[in-house]
Amino acid sequence: MTEGPLAGLRVGVTADRRADDQIELLHRKGATTVHGPTMRIVPLADDSDLAATTRTLLDAPPDVVVATTGQGFRGWLEVADEWGLGERLRAVLTDAELLARGPKARGAIRGAGFREAWSADETESSPEVLEHLLAVGVSGRRVAVQLHGDPMTSFLGALREAGADVVEVHVYRWEPPPDLPAVDALIEAVIAGDVDAVTFTSAPAVEGLVHRAEAVGRRDDLLGALRGGVLACAVGPVTAAPLDRLDVPSIAPERFRLGAMVKRLEEHVASR
Repeated sequence: MTEGPLAGLRVGVTADRRADDQIELLHRKGATTVHGPTMRIVPLADDSDLAATTRTLLDAPPDVVVATTGQGFRGWLEVADEWGLGERLRAVLTDAELLARGPKARGAIRGAGFREAWSADETESSPEVLEHLLAVGVSGRRVAVQLHGDPMTSFLGALREAGADVVEVHVYRWEPPPDLPAVDALIEAVIAGDVDAVTFTSAPAVEGLVHRAEAVGRRDDLLGALRGGVLACAVGPVTAAPLDRLDVPSIAPERFRLGAMVKRLEEHVASR
């Protein structure tokens, strides 16, 4: 395709989940793509770690449950139903103090028939949630945090330092890349400047790319390219967080959506 707002642009795609949708959208806009999925999402129904964590919470219920994403919270409930644990999990959540990290998580809580005790005003505002929890006090309380993509290391660490018994609920678990040659080819394309931009739709996708580059001795070269002429395009601030920590500049849309990310890329290209 030679026409469209992204005509002539070559984009590296790191996604595993919904990669086909993203690639098709980019092609419709005129871009060409290089696909190297930098991690694999373990299907929820097959995630034995999540099942074990869920059973742990059923046996020792939490005082507080933090829902960080609407999709992740809904997915947890749906897979609990598949495991035959849905009714018990809902009973535990009914008795717990439910906190939402933003409007999407709040909507998922209400859509499931619960009512949040508190919600952050800003979308996906972890600092606001942490400030609230520390203000009300968490010492001696069992706090379950539903995670989705971002490991939230500093957030969880602050809760533990304040005396909370923190349970991490990893709704999506990530495994090493399914196709290492494809990732290696993407890394080399970035370093050589053969792609103009790289898209990231999850924080683990960033980490997976960097970890693989380090494994093949190309980490510094990769980061140099991303700090130089190759644009990093993230789907939202959670995904951009590891890029920020690596001092890699990036662009991201205000709305956490695949279409919005591509639109933001279009705007950036037009501005140049």
